[in-house]
Amino acid sequence: MKPQSNIRKPIVIVGLLVAVLALAVQSCDLIRMKKDEATDRKPLARVNGTYLYQDELTGLANSKSTSKEDSVSRVMAYINSWIRKQVLINEAMKNIDINEAEVERKVLEYRYSLIGYEYQNYYIKKNLNDSVSNEDIDNYYKEHRDNFILKKNIVRGTFIKVPKEAPKTNRIKELMLSNKEKDMEELRSYCLSFSSAYHLYDSSWIEFDKLTANSPMAEIPNKIQFLKTYPYYETGDTQSLYFLKIDEYKISDNVSPVEFVKEDIKNIILNKRKVELAQKLEQEVYENAVTRKDFEIYTNQ
Repeated sequence: MKPQSNIRKPIVIVGLLVAVLALAVQSCDLIRMKKDEATDRKPLARVNGTYLYQDELTGLANSKSTSKEDSVSRVMAYINSWIRKQVLINEAMKNIDINEAEVERKVLEYRYSLIGYEYQNYYIKKNLNDSVSNEDIDNYYKEHRDNFILKKNIVRGTFIKVPKEAPKTNRIKELMLSNKEKDMEELRSYCLSFSSAYHLYDSSWIEFDKLTANSPMAEIPNKIQFLKTYPYYETGDTQSLYFLKIDEYKISDNVSPVEFVKEDIKNIILNKRKVELAQKLEQEVYENAVTRKDFEIYTNQ
């Protein structure tokens, strides 16, 4: 379940920015149209009057962990990609009116954004406190309970599927309903030996539909009524027997228990901290630049 939160929006925007910036890097290749001049640079490919030089591939395949074959494949893939881009841009230049000044302005803008994003990422990794306490999670949960409404029925319980020919299947119910530690260990051992699918009670919540997937219980028409009626249930099909014990359940459209959304809340809190660090960095850099008089704005008199 993905809870709704206003905090996620900036992070989504940052994610979209990364995608745009990746396209910007490609754009740099597309518009870099170099003429063949007297030079000792080694050309690797040509499209009409535009050349791709060896030094432009520096860093592409020089990793120590990359094999020679992988390096060659990576370089050839880049060259083929470059050729495709160049023939496309040449065709575009012949058929549409390109405002090259506007293109250059956008490329510079993307470049500055990419550099800024890389530094922002470095700053966040260096300064982020990634420790989220249970108290942090509980406090956020209490303040935003309405954001954590269940969309599915969830349960705490035990589910076991065994082949019909498995031994001692009449013992499974007794073991499932027992609270004795030795019986729980016996059940665990039995599942390891004979069960084709199982989920043993471990205090964690799980969606009822996921728990009973690929079993006859997945076809139950009124699952809410089923949960209210059957704390224990067993059934079978032509090949297998299915055993279910429900210790606790929560119905959809109710507030989720905090345990079920703990990881979601942790991620929300961390994303919130990242946004705050990014904003702090931007403000600090600007204020320092003002103090040092690093910039001026010239206005027409």
